[in-house]
Amino acid sequence: MNSTIKPLNNNQHIRLVFAIFMLFSAIEVINLFTGRMLSQLGTIPRYVPGLKGIILGPFVHGSLQHYFSNIIPLCIFSYLLLQYGLKRYLQVTIWIMLITGLLVWLFARPATHIGVSGVIYGYFGYLVLAGFLSGKFKLIIISMLVAFFYGGLIFGILPSSPFVSWESHLFGFIAGLAAAKLWAKPSL
Repeated sequence: MNSTIKPLNNNQHIRLVFAIFMLFSAIEVINLFTGRMLSQLGTIPRYVPGLKGIILGPFVHGSLQHYFSNIIPLCIFSYLLLQYGLKRYLQVTIWIMLITGLLVWLFARPATHIGVSGVIYGYFGYLVLAGFLSGKFKLIIISMLVAFFYGGLIFGILPSSPFVSWESHLFGFIAGLAAAKLWAKPSL
């Protein structure tokens, strides 16, 4: 019996990214209409109940501006990461969420850390490095385009505002670079 996974085509990539967009949008609408009640689901460093934020925190945003600043790069980077295959996309996403969340829980300043920007920074780190490590022309082009158009993200790993989790950005970026070192080659 053949257990290989059939690669997704471009239309399936777009449908998956649209599903991600709809999921995050639905959560944002629920959070908006509940007076931001879901915002308590973030990662709270060194507080055991705050561990739930490692998984739940990336799905919740603190404001519409926060949501809108994250949703477009999330969708673009998700589409680009899907060029490595669905298996690799899931593997990298889970790795980034867990490693970023754990590092935030262990080392970040006391606050409730929410939003998907840590994952976005992880995707950024992965996409910039993995293409070059893969040696595949298409993926190298993706790395160069991401570096060119989104290179300014690198400044987000520095402390800037008391209301921005630069720690999530930094640890996400590091997790993405580590994922690229581990899994630069495309999968199905």
